[in-house]
Amino acid sequence: MTLVQETPVSTELAVRPVAGHIGAEVTGIDLRKPVAGNDAEKLRRKLHKYKVLFFRDQHIDHTQQIAFSRHFGTVTPSHPYDDEAPEGFPEILAVDSRKYERRFGRKKYSYDNKWHTDVTAVVNPPAVTLLRAHEVPERGGDTTWTNLVAAYEGLPESLRNLVDGLRAEHRFGGRQPQWSADSDYGRRVQANPFVTEHPVVRVHPVTGEKALFVQPGFTSRIVGLSPSQSNHLLDLLFEEVTAPAYTVRFRWFPGSIAVWDNRATAHLAPTDLDHLDVTRVLYRTTIEGDVPVGPDGRESVSISGAAFRGEE
Repeated sequence: MTLVQETPVSTELAVRPVAGHIGAEVTGIDLRKPVAGNDAEKLRRKLHKYKVLFFRDQHIDHTQQIAFSRHFGTVTPSHPYDDEAPEGFPEILAVDSRKYERRFGRKKYSYDNKWHTDVTAVVNPPAVTLLRAHEVPERGGDTTWTNLVAAYEGLPESLRNLVDGLRAEHRFGGRQPQWSADSDYGRRVQANPFVTEHPVVRVHPVTGEKALFVQPGFTSRIVGLSPSQSNHLLDLLFEEVTAPAYTVRFRWFPGSIAVWDNRATAHLAPTDLDHLDVTRVLYRTTIEGDVPVGPDGRESVSISGAAFRGEE
């Protein structure tokens, strides 16, 4: 695992890889200003190559974050369930420890502390996610990403051949649904469940790469296997996708931004802050995604819940 620290600011757009399999740091751009078309195209290309891009010292507001997000596609509403977007900005999801403490009655720094790819319970999970740090603790609170393409390519051929034809069910909470009816949020999740059958291996619509499209946060079972068989295979695949060799770890500072390809990565929110009395506030936007397709050409199928669409 590689830890990304602060680096000097350049005056020309540059993209520098920071780990062996994933992650690059972008310098020489001011996101308070409109992004030139050639720079936006370069960022999209580099995102597909490195899977996650890191920016430093970008002290932008909600409006500027949404404007930057649009260079990657159509911005979606903040979340299928969350109704606490900042006033006037329905596209923004506040990742706010104070909000989670009100919601769950205890200190919590993310709604999902397991490895996950964003919102894969819907039939068209976001293509890209952008996360901007506003207030972060002086220590702790790092986020880690893993490269799902590298994880697939690291499997032996016999196992790749097996998983190429498998399908998996995705729902909020994965194998351990965590939403009880004791809260308004939990009741919303239970009243309107999102459940989708996705290919275990997803073909990236831009690069053509194959990625292991499973993770503990949402994947609940392998279709067509017994519960025991499904759990054993998922345990093996989860171990592969979270192998340290495929990861990069990012230290947040106010003004830090991460942009990741949600079709080819999973990430882990921090778990080292729960015993500390600190505040952590970040703001997320997501880009409308396509319906995943497996190596056999079959698309994902919604079992329950509508597609997650934005407005042009």
